[in-house]
Amino acid sequence: MIAQIPFWQRKRLNEMTGPEWESLCDGCGLCCLQKLEDEDTGEVYHTDLVCRYMDTETCRCTVYSDRLKKVPGCTVLTPETVSDYHWLPYTCAYRTLAEGRPLADWHPLRTGDPDSVHRAGVSVRGKVVSEDSVPEQDWEDHIIHWVL
Repeated sequence: MIAQIPFWQRKRLNEMTGPEWESLCDGCGLCCLQKLEDEDTGEVYHTDLVCRYMDTETCRCTVYSDRLKKVPGCTVLTPETVSDYHWLPYTCAYRTLAEGRPLADWHPLRTGDPDSVHRAGVSVRGKVVSEDSVPEQDWEDHIIHWVL
């Protein structure tokens, strides 16, 4: 009976195996948006610019296993730190489960289809450009308000 209950419903984040943890990522790409922080208020603004290593069609990192070497500031989510990242989108499975909410109906773990996140319109597919295409001094011009 317990095997019929999906792991994300019967385990806490810190009880998940590495592969289970990694499978929570829905592939939306929202965490890979470049963000700007207001130094005075601490408010974080998302831009429509993504890391140079993101495949904008699949919304997946092209250098995932080496990302920390190539992008030293890349965010690493762990069960212990996920709640520290207040800028994670409301739809993020890591945030969702940490807050005690169920996974969305469109989540690939529920649908069995990695493209369900794109069909639901939750991913960055078709909405972003690479950070390499915009000089850093112009990033403020790319602030967006569509992140949930």
